[in-house]
Amino acid sequence: MQNISSSAFADTKPHYELLDGLRGVAALMVIWYHIYEGFAFASGGAIETFNHGYLAVDFFFILSGFVIGYAYDDRWKKSLTIKEFFKRRLIRLHPMVVLGAVLGTISFCIQGSVQWDGTHVATSMVMLSLLCAMFFIPAIPGVGYEVRGNGEMFPLNGPCWSLFFEYIGNILYAIFIRRLSNKALAVLVALLGVALVSFAAFNVSGYGNIGMGWTLDGVNFLGGSLRMLFPFSMGMLLSRNFKPVRVKGAFWICSAVLIALFAVPFVEGNQPVCLNGLYEMFCVVIVFPVLVWLGASGNTTDKNSTAVCKFLGDLSFPVYVIHYPIMYLFYSWLIEKKLYTLSETWPVALLLFFGNILLAYLCLKWYDEPLRKWLSRRFLAQNRKS
Repeated sequence: MQNISSSAFADTKPHYELLDGLRGVAALMVIWYHIYEGFAFASGGAIETFNHGYLAVDFFFILSGFVIGYAYDDRWKKSLTIKEFFKRRLIRLHPMVVLGAVLGTISFCIQGSVQWDGTHVATSMVMLSLLCAMFFIPAIPGVGYEVRGNGEMFPLNGPCWSLFFEYIGNILYAIFIRRLSNKALAVLVALLGVALVSFAAFNVSGYGNIGMGWTLDGVNFLGGSLRMLFPFSMGMLLSRNFKPVRVKGAFWICSAVLIALFAVPFVEGNQPVCLNGLYEMFCVVIVFPVLVWLGASGNTTDKNSTAVCKFLGDLSFPVYVIHYPIMYLFYSWLIEKKLYTLSETWPVALLLFFGNILLAYLCLKWYDEPLRKWLSRRFLAQNRKS
């Protein structure tokens, strides 16, 4: 379910502050990736800067697996039930999912309720799309409530596709993965790794990258499933076998590596294998697990660093969920004005970046946190007893 939302852990366990901070850094880089995606979308060209920013999703998945394994693995034999686990995850995630759908609806109406090709969409279809998004029912390409007309699983808030896969991952964890021994989990991770590497190296999607999962065609569903299952399971395997190492400045080192990886240009070459796919597999299979291990090993040694990591961690999920409805308006503006570069639009781009941070913070403090506290008191057994 989160990609980036896994900061809701067991009530009595301390957080890994540096992992919270790294999740926030990756979430902020997603905003910049989508800004440059807007230039490419408006011009009909390719993304030229932060063009590997979609790998943040794979990083979120491995973080999610690590933290969920850390938070819940040892609780199943004590008091945790499947019902209670699902309630906790829904309370943590779904309030922002609903808000993101509402913001997406508002954004779509501001644009005039038209698809990207100019076709007007009936209000009934917009409301049906909102209802489906609130209950996390994905749209099949071409149906009436797939309102933007470009095949998105969640056309009112595109990035929710990754949360859809994380919901699947959480269900599989509760029913199946948590029961595996360390050896069996390692075998599963290895098999999923081989499948994902093969998918990327042989360019099964035809995209030349692993930016898959956002639509419900067969290849995207398979690719999105592999993108979630491997790092999610890898994160759990890391949490079970984690032993910290001494690392000084882990947060800053890991943040710099993440940003550098996202900024690497597209790697040309598809014969005999897709070189860009191999680069992405290097990131997902090798570098991201190392970054999670280092991030979990490090610690914040001063109040300022702790505050930065906490702020970034708290902000990561809201900013990921709410920023794309605003991006739709930005994309529409770029198309209308025929603006295709950052040099032409940098004041608006900066306003978009910092405005999304502010909006996410307000949503966190005025909506998400109060609602989750109320839902926890109302529906979680431990809180009802206290």
